[in-house]
Amino acid sequence: MEKKILFPRTTVAGVDMPRMIAGTNWMLGFSHTSASADELIRMRNYNRDAIVKILEAYDTYGINAVMGPYGDNPVLADAVHAAEDKFGHEFIIVDTPIVNVDDNAAARKEAEARFKQSRDLGARFCLIHHYSAEQLVNKNKQEMPRLPDYLKMIRDNGMIPGLSAHMPELIVYSDQNEYDVQTYIQIYNCMGFLMQVEIEYINKVIWNAKKPVMTIKSMAAGRCSPFVGLTFSYATIRPCDMVTLGAFTPSEVHEDVEIALAAIERRQPDLEGRNSPAKSEIMQK
Repeated sequence: MEKKILFPRTTVAGVDMPRMIAGTNWMLGFSHTSASADELIRMRNYNRDAIVKILEAYDTYGINAVMGPYGDNPVLADAVHAAEDKFGHEFIIVDTPIVNVDDNAAARKEAEARFKQSRDLGARFCLIHHYSAEQLVNKNKQEMPRLPDYLKMIRDNGMIPGLSAHMPELIVYSDQNEYDVQTYIQIYNCMGFLMQVEIEYINKVIWNAKKPVMTIKSMAAGRCSPFVGLTFSYATIRPCDMVTLGAFTPSEVHEDVEIALAAIERRQPDLEGRNSPAKSEIMQK
């Protein structure tokens, strides 16, 4: 019987986590390319059976964490729970809710309800979406007023609080002010895609972060190859940090995991060559 290959793991706030997290853009229809590409993704993967098949490929390597906006996509939560039933173990749900952070009683009540929804969906980690979190930033004072209120709401609902930090200041200010933020999401890729400052500075932010970082967009939403994107990410983050990887098919999961393992193990990935109508004989070997 072939030995099962398990992906390397790390620890986040006491939780045993794989260093690769299953991303969901290629399940939910967020291509970062075009409306037609979004539609293609949704036509193929926006259903429970397709998502379960993709999660099964991740599960082959013990990759049991799934990041996504669960509250706005009930099909995702349904599929993750179906996968749990099929495979006989829990998946670690990393929810990224958009919450109303207006400074009034009605908005706070709305935020509390959204965090309760995350809890009820089974989220272990609740990372406030960057759209909401960035509204709280005060660059002049280098702080995030009222953020502790929302972090407490997350704690009160039994989840581990974190921030989706597309803006790198969120990591710096959270650590500087010792907010109860246990992990971060940070865009990080070799092309600088959607990154707010240069790659070298984000690398420094990640390495100086007091908590583990969950990086996203490693392949710049398809703008670079998996070999280039994943090799760069795993070569330049810390052993405690993670890469969030989305895949369109189960086969892509297997290819990308092999590339990531090769990067971590400092070896050449064992992959089939690409199809091409005009390869010379030497290139086919």
